Formats: sequence, structure tokens, C-alpha cells
Amino acid sequence: MAILELETLAPGPSRALRGWAAGVLRSPALLASYLWVIVILLAAIHPGLFVSGDPLQQDASSMLVQPGAHHLFGTDDFGRDQFTRTVYGARLSLQAAVVAVLIGLISGSLLGLIAGALRGAVDSVLMRVVDIMLAVPSLIVSLAIISALGRGTLNIAVAIGINSTAGFARLMRAEVLKVSNAKYVEASVFAGHGYVYRLFRHVVPNASRSVLAAATMDIGTAILTVAALSFLGLGAPPPTPEWGLLVAAGRTFIGVQWWLSLLPGLVIVLTVLAVYRIGRSFNRGRTSVIA
Repeated sequence: MAILELETLAPGPSRALRGWAAGVLRSPALLASYLWVIVILLAAIHPGLFVSGDPLQQDASSMLVQPGAHHLFGTDDFGRDQFTRTVYGARLSLQAAVVAVLIGLISGSLLGLIAGALRGAVDSVLMRVVDIMLAVPSLIVSLAIISALGRGTLNIAVAIGINSTAGFARLMRAEVLKVSNAKYVEASVFAGHGYVYRLFRHVVPNASRSVLAAATMDIGTAILTVAALSFLGLGAPPPTPEWGLLVAAGRTFIGVQWWLSLLPGLVIVLTVLAVYRIGRSFNRGRTSVIA
């Protein structure tokens, strides 16, 4: 009768934590990714830990100063410290990326869950809508939504979130269908558990693992997309410190004052790579539900 009472098996919290720590320490690249993300999060939450100046303060005597001990990233054409602006820009960029992923994750997961759970005509209709959404280039969809909502970082986040809904919906549906055919779910049927119980006790928790791992990696994509749309002038208006806007502001001087665009751009690239590396480790480290 033991098989009839099979539940989702997972390592205890302390064992799982030790395994996670050992895995991080074994990989220098993964450890560096975690450290970098922690630094970026601290900069977004409390930029005063890294800088003491005002990101909007102008200094006519220090315009276009090269990177050095007093100005790590140099200064822009208004004499504003570029490192200070980059640190303060982390908050707006990360907020937009997280909001975008949450919108796509929640809405997409609900659609995928409904399609995978109900199947039949409901599944067919929802998946055809998803196919249409996936057929249109993401940048065009985002630009269309921003045109309707107006410019602004929050509107960019909403546009990216809506645009990512289809991917999360398809992934969630696939995971629901796969988990629904697992042996421990069949054992729950023989144990007399109802469909709703099986769905929320077995199917949803286990199907959500892959979706959450994908959401982690999608944060990196969202950061890059937010920066790209802000670079095009669709995000926060100047002189707001925002990563994409910082890169765009420096393009006029890229031939001479290369640091204005390169250094903030390098921060964006490192952040995206670090988040993606962490997301890959989550996906690879996903434990079997009956391991």
C-alpha cells in the first residue's frame, strides 16, 4: 500500500541547502555569478552603500573626465559621475525586469495550467492564441503595446510581461501534461484522491519547477529588453539614471569618450550573463519528484 501514498519527495531543507552550497562552491563561474547578482541587488536596494553623490548633480568643471580614481566610470557631458548614475540605474532596470517577468509568469502559468488541466476544446483555443502570439516578433509586439500605453519604464515592463506570456503558457502546459502522466499521480488515483486534489497537490507543484527555473533566466532577457527599449527612447525620460538610457546618452561621444556607453553596457552584459548562469544551475539541479 506504500505506493498508493506516494507524495512528492524532496531532500530536507538542510540537506538541500548543503547540496546547493557545495554545488556553488564547486563552480567558480556560478559563485562569481551569485556574488555579482548580490552586488547588483544591493546597489538597487541601497545605492548609498557604493556611492555617496547625487546621480543628477552636474559639474561644469568636470565634463567628460576619463575614468580614474575619483570617477571610476568617468563623467558625462554634464559633469555627472557615470559610476554613480550606473549604480542608481540598477534600481529602475531591475524593478522593470522583475515586474515584466512576474506579469508573464503569472498570466502565462494560469493559461498553461487551464489548457493542460481542461484539455479538449479549451486547450485547442488557448494554444492557437499562444501560437499567434509566438508568431509575431517580440520586439514588434512590445513596440505596439508601448505605443498604446505610452512611454515609461513601467509601460515597458508591462509590454515585456505581456509579450512573454505565451512562452510561459506553452511551458506550463507541457509540464502539466507530462506530470499528469507520472506514476505517482496514477498512484494517487488508485488511492481515491479527487482530480482537484491531484492537480494542486502533485501536478502544479512539480510542473512549476521548470517554469520557475525558466523565469529566473527570463529575468536576464527582460533586463536586456528593458535596456534596449530605453536605448530607443521609450523608457524613463532624461536625466533619469537608467542603464539603457545611459548607453544611449553616450553614443554621441562613442568615438572619443568611449567609456560613457561601454562601461554601463558592460554592467548590463555581466548582469544578464550572471542571471542566466544562475537560472541554468536551477534548471540543471532540478531534482526528480521521486528521487
